[in-house]
Amino acid sequence: QVQLIEVGGGLVQAGDSLRLSCAFSGGTFSDYSMGWFRQPPGKERMFVAAISWIGGNTYYADAVKGRFTISRDNAKNTVYLQMNSLKPEDTAVYYCAADTGWGPFSPNDYNHWGQGTRVTVSS
Repeated sequence: QVQLIEVGGGLVQAGDSLRLSCAFSGGTFSDYSMGWFRQPPGKERMFVAAISWIGGNTYYADAVKGRFTISRDNAKNTVYLQMNSLKPEDTAVYYCAADTGWGPFSPNDYNHWGQGTRVTVSS
């Protein structure tokens, strides 16, 4: 059974950087495209970024384009989210997710989820 474990969240100041990691187990990592989602306090879960099976394609939400970078290391079964120039509105619980398909990047399209890691950005 696929399991995803996110680490790397924390409390940072506006303008800082943070890197989230998500470790995959219980399957063949390269069979899955991977996504990052976030859920701000009191709001619905929303798409952040996605990366295809061997990393050839990436896709970002407009709100993070140019600041966040998704990457993966298939040898380590890990997907990353590098977050730069963080803003208070990036405050959320961040989740990684796995899907055997690609798109359209709705939470309903992903079959496997991690437990989430909290990111808080102070102004």
